[in-house]
Parts: sequence; C-alpha cells; structure tokens
Amino acid sequence: MTRNIKVETLKQIPIEKQQVELVERKGIGHPDSIADGIAEAVSRALCRAYYEECGAYLHHNTDQGEVVAGESIPQFGGGIIARPIFLLLTGRATKSFQGKYIPADSIALEAARNYLKDTVPSINMERDVIVDCRMGTGSTDLRDVFHPYDTSRIPKANDTSFGVGHGPFSETENIVKGFSDYIDDDLRAKYPAIGTDVKIMGLRTGEDISITVAAGMVDKYLSCMDDYLETKEIVKSSLEIEAKRFTSRKVIVDVNTADDINNNSVFLTVTGTSAEMGDDGSVGRGNRCNGLITPNRPMSMEATSGKNPINHIGKIYNLLSTEIAMDCVEKIDGIEEIYIRLLSQIGKPIDQPHVASAQVLPAEGFDSAGIFSEVDTIINDWLSNIQSVTSRVIRGELNTF
Repeated sequence: MTRNIKVETLKQIPIEKQQVELVERKGIGHPDSIADGIAEAVSRALCRAYYEECGAYLHHNTDQGEVVAGESIPQFGGGIIARPIFLLLTGRATKSFQGKYIPADSIALEAARNYLKDTVPSINMERDVIVDCRMGTGSTDLRDVFHPYDTSRIPKANDTSFGVGHGPFSETENIVKGFSDYIDDDLRAKYPAIGTDVKIMGLRTGEDISITVAAGMVDKYLSCMDDYLETKEIVKSSLEIEAKRFTSRKVIVDVNTADDINNNSVFLTVTGTSAEMGDDGSVGRGNRCNGLITPNRPMSMEATSGKNPINHIGKIYNLLSTEIAMDCVEKIDGIEEIYIRLLSQIGKPIDQPHVASAQVLPAEGFDSAGIFSEVDTIINDWLSNIQSVTSRVIRGELNTF
C-alpha cells in the first residue's frame, strides 16, 4: 500500500543548544490531570462494557469534563472540606445497541469515582466530592460500530485533524518527567504528607537548570509548621540528588516558593489536591500525551484523554506520532531530533493519513538520505499496525497525559 509519507531535513538550532528551554508537568492530582484521568478511565470502562455486552466497541467520546473546586479549611493535624469538589462528566456515549441497553452513565460514574479514590487517597468519597454525569448520545453519523475481531475493516477517521510527536526528550524534559515519576513511585510512599497535586516547571538557561516544584502537602500527616518545613526540605534535597541520574548540569530545585512562613500561609491541603480549595480543572488543559507541556516543541491542542481510541484522530494520531518519533530515535543512528506530524481526512481510513510528515535534524556527520529511508519504513510499519494503538489504550498500556 502506497502512503503519503514525506521525510525532510529540518534546519534549526537543536533544543539542547537553544539558550532558553521551558518544560512543565502537572502531576496526577492537579485538577487538570484529574479531569484527564477521569475522562480516560471512563472511556476505557465503556470500551470494556461495550465489548462484554455487544462484542464490539461502540462510539463514544468522554473528553469533556470539569473539576469544579470546593472549599477547604486545612490545618496541621487534619482539617476539613467545607464545600465538596464537584465533578461533571459530559460528552457522548452509545447507550443502546441492537436492542440492548448499556448503562453508560452508571458505568461512567463508577469509573470516575474509582479513579479519584485511587488517585487522591486522602479524599473521603462519601463526603468530600460530588460526581454527576450528563453524557448525551452521539451524533447519528458518528455512532459507528467497531468489531475488534474484524481487523480487515480499518476504521475511518472521525475528523480532519492532526497529531504531533517528537523525540528524543531533552535533559530538561527527562528531568521534569523523571521528577514527577520519582515522587509518585517512590518518595510519596516514604513521606505520605506529599500530596498528589505536584506541578513541576523546568527552566534551562544555557547550562543551568532551575526546577520549581509546587507540592500540596496533606495536613493530617503534619503536626506543625516544623513538620511542613522538614517535608519541604526532603522534597528539595531528594530531587537534587535524583537530578544526577539525568544530567551533569547544575540543577537548582525550589519548592513551594509562594509560602509565606511569617504569616502561616503555606501550600497545606486536606486531601493533597488544590481542587479542594479554588483550583478548577478541565480535560485537555494540562499535559500532552507524552506527559509534558513543551512550548519549545510543536504541540497539538487536542485533548487526548477520553476520546474514543478506535477512530478519533485527536487521540490516535497524537499517541502514534509520539510512538513513531521515539521508535525512530531508538532504532536509527544519527537522529539528533525528529518531529512527526500526522494529518487525517474525515471519512478516510486511519491507516492512510492525508500526510505523514517527518522532519529530521540529522546529527553532525550523518547522511540524511540513509536516515530518510529508515524513517519512511518505520512510519509505514506503524501505520500498517495502527490498530495496535487502540488495543494498548484499552488495556491501559499507553498514557494519555
């Protein structure tokens, strides 16, 4: 099959040689990430229910949702939630198929509540949060049926849209993502006072890297201001040590820089997320599907989380372009940077993009012609197996934020 794959040389200053680089990540308990995570959890739950009940994946998009912040009164030793967080689940879902009724709203509510309970363990699900579902039924022309056992039927793109990806990550990108993973996977288990709402902002200026961390602390694990300050110092010192895994550059870490100790104003929370006290969240307003926000790189504005993983280009092409970029960097020598852009046409098979564009910045001393041929092959192979992306999303193997 002939596909419209275009590979070209990119002429620009490599990211590592640019004077200023900015990188951000919103942690799993940030209100925007909560919205993303719930949207994706609902989509996966619907996919499982559709397959179990109907033997097919039915159309849905749950990429609309809001986290409306509550009000809290944190205090050392344990405070209270004065007004609950409100979660609104919206979007579209198929609710009946061939005479079978699928309780999509109930499925969505259960998935949302389970996700929030797992992500913000300090929250009291009976008292601290209200979850409401207002999902409608999809547009008639979009309510497709996707039979997982019929791989000969390649789904048709639901929209004219594009996805973008890049590779490899820069040192600053690796630090920001690595810090977030380290806190989630290691540090919080040792120090439960560190909440899940951890926003990390990286700034590289020349060879110096500055990391600003905003970490909501859980009040019930801290008895006084000294405990808070000690935990804050643990975060700072631990991350400065962790930085050595990613770079030999100088890395300075600052934690909760808005704290005003003299006035007892610090980032203290009841649940570990700022959603409890005035910070709202929306699907698609946070991390891109590679887990980062990277203004030095091309990015798509699409909300990846919650879109159906069968034919929604805003999800599939963003995930796929990122996979392609990283695969090219891993398998092909001589790529300093690569940028992948996939564009669809509505109604056309998703394995035949309107264009698959690769922009390659070759490393010094490497022949671009040889690189181009290998990039073309990798792109074509991924497009030939594009439905593997769908399967991995449904199994929860690909992160969307």
